[in-house]
Amino acid sequence: MRILIVDDNPTNVIIIREILKKEQYRDIVTASSALEMLDDLGIGERTTDLRPKRVDIDLILLDMMMPEMDGIEACRIIQQYDHLKDIPIIMVTAVGDSKKLAEALDAGAVDYVTKPINKVELMARIRLALRLKHEKDWHKEREQRIKDELTLAAMVQNAVLSSPIEEELFEVHALYQPSAELAGDLYAWYPLGDGRYGIILLDMMGHGISSSLFCMFIASVLKDTVTTYVEPEKVIQELNRRFNQLHLGDQLIQYYFTAIYLVVDTRMKRVDYVNAGHPPALFFQQDGSVMTLDQGCCPVGLFDRIDGMEPRSFHYEGNAHLAMYTDGILELVEGSHEDKLDYLKQHLGGSSEWREDVMKEQFFIDNPAGEREDDKCLVWITLKEGVGGTNED
Repeated sequence: MRILIVDDNPTNVIIIREILKKEQYRDIVTASSALEMLDDLGIGERTTDLRPKRVDIDLILLDMMMPEMDGIEACRIIQQYDHLKDIPIIMVTAVGDSKKLAEALDAGAVDYVTKPINKVELMARIRLALRLKHEKDWHKEREQRIKDELTLAAMVQNAVLSSPIEEELFEVHALYQPSAELAGDLYAWYPLGDGRYGIILLDMMGHGISSSLFCMFIASVLKDTVTTYVEPEKVIQELNRRFNQLHLGDQLIQYYFTAIYLVVDTRMKRVDYVNAGHPPALFFQQDGSVMTLDQGCCPVGLFDRIDGMEPRSFHYEGNAHLAMYTDGILELVEGSHEDKLDYLKQHLGGSSEWREDVMKEQFFIDNPAGEREDDKCLVWITLKEGVGGTNED
């Protein structure tokens, strides 16, 4: 426990130091002026290294009235530095002016003692200040530990996202920007053999830890579900069953997720899909026309079984592409739902080639306030021209 005494009067320093020593506080350092204190803390005018340095000071006893710079001004300066502002400062003063004392507290001091020094009063105020600092340090360490764990969890969450695929007849890419450390969006794709691929994009209700945990659960069962059931209707029903196994019925919040899952058959040039309450994907055909892959059923997790599901299919020719996205993309555009879709059709159309730099500039730049209201995800599927068979719808 290190205490810094700052006073231009050597006698006052000796008195306070002796009081502290008798109370077993022996790690004591001193400064004869506010300027010397600032230099010792690494923020004075004579400091050459501008990088914040670790300061092993647990408490400052600061004289209010000193030449060159008084204690109040020095206290204000200390409060400007994040690595110093949590050091408790107790003002030591002979001034009984309540306005001056209020000014000192407003400047950042946590308490004050008056001269002549009363030993009992001084030690009581020191113990209180140190106890509060200990509690604050504990909370800061806990917050940092939680932050580090969230960062690690975000790395794990990002690791489960599928890597791009670039094949002769098929490509799939994605851009993802979570609103915080952890997010509720998830995308994945899996080769199914014979030129087929299963692709899913989902958006979990809410944000933060709870949504990310649900996403990680879905990610843990996704590959087995897609490769076992393959067909869109069966995959969505199985995900609904798995999600309901979490027994969330007793929760005050109804958790669910929207999803769009499709199977691309590059040999037959066919796409089968189910949209479970998700924003409609957009299919851009070679002739310039656009098809919306609209809602086919309710979101996943609302009911024990999803009724009225409408699997749909379509064929494609030549070079084409599909754009799948989450609500965060739609929220970038003002206006009605139709206005938003028209905007996306205009800016996601054109060439089927994946243009990552263009998409980043268009949809993934932070707003001026540096805050994002929702996770943003865009999945781009390029369907390339090639020799394929024929198939009935």
